[in-house]
Amino acid sequence: MSVAFCGLELAHPVINGSGTFDAIAARRAFGDALDAAFPFSAFVSKTITLRPRAGNPPPRLFETPAGMINSIGLPNKGLDGYLTDDLPQLARLPVPLITNVMGATAEELSELVEAVGARDEVAAVELNVSCPNVATGLDIGAVPAELERVVSAVRPRTGKPLIVKLTPNTADVAACARAAEAAGADAVSLINTLRAMAMHPASSGSPPTPWLGARTGGLSGPAIRAVALAQVAAVAAAVDIPVVGMGGVATGRQARDVMRAGATLVAVGTESFRDPGAGGRIAGELAELEKACKTGQDRQLA
Repeated sequence: MSVAFCGLELAHPVINGSGTFDAIAARRAFGDALDAAFPFSAFVSKTITLRPRAGNPPPRLFETPAGMINSIGLPNKGLDGYLTDDLPQLARLPVPLITNVMGATAEELSELVEAVGARDEVAAVELNVSCPNVATGLDIGAVPAELERVVSAVRPRTGKPLIVKLTPNTADVAACARAAEAAGADAVSLINTLRAMAMHPASSGSPPTPWLGARTGGLSGPAIRAVALAQVAAVAAAVDIPVVGMGGVATGRQARDVMRAGATLVAVGTESFRDPGAGGRIAGELAELEKACKTGQDRQLA
C-alpha cells in the first residue's frame, strides 16, 4: 500500500485532515508508544496563521444526524509560536510533516509559506484558501482568477511541495483546481467543510437564534460524503496533479471509493473524533480490500 506523493514515499495512502487530530496531545497521552501505532502515513498540522488566534466564541460544535458542524475558528499560536513550540514536537512524529497555513492576502500567505518552507522538519506546505480576502470579501479559493493570482505569488517562496486545499463553497471547484495547477501547485486537496448552521434547540422566537457562537460553521462527516465524491471526481478529471480526497470517510471501502474517484491519498477527519485510531484501521481495511481485489475475492467482502 506504499504510495509516492509529491516526492514523498508514504507507507499507505491515509493521512489526516488538518485540525482533526491533535498529535501533540496524543503524545502527552501515549508517549513514545504513539510512534508504533501512529494512524497516518503523513501528518497535516492544524491551520497556522501569521498572528495568534483565540478562535470563535462557544458553543463551537453541534452534532447532526450524520456528522457535525464545527465553528472552532482556527485557534493557534501564530507563526512564531508554531515554529518555537509546536514544530519541535511535531518533528518527532514518525511520518512526514505537512504544515497547513492560512492568510487573508497573498502577502500573508507568502510570509507563512516562506517561513515554514525554510524548515527542514517540514516536508510540504498546504494552503488553506477558504479565508475571505480582506479586499474583496470573497473566499480566496472560490474565484479561479483570484486563486491563480495568489498561488502564483506564493509558489516562488518555497521549493517544498505545495498543496492547495480547495473550498467546496464555490460554483466550479474543477475550475479552481485548474487555476491552482496553472499557478504551480503540486497537488490539491478537497473537500473542506460545507458552510452550515444549527438552530438553538430552546429558541422559538424571531429572529432565530443560532446554536453556534459564530452563527455558522462547517459541516463534516458522513453527510458530505456524496458531495465529496462528486467534487473529487470532477477535480481529478480536470487536473494532472495528485488529488487528496476527503469528506466523511469512515471505512476502508469508503476510502477506496474516494481513490476510485481519482484521489491519490485519502484524508480522514471527523471519524477521528469518534475513533482516534480510525486512520490506522481504515488503512488496514483498505489494504485488505486491495488484496482481495487482486485475488478476486472482493465480492465476499462486500
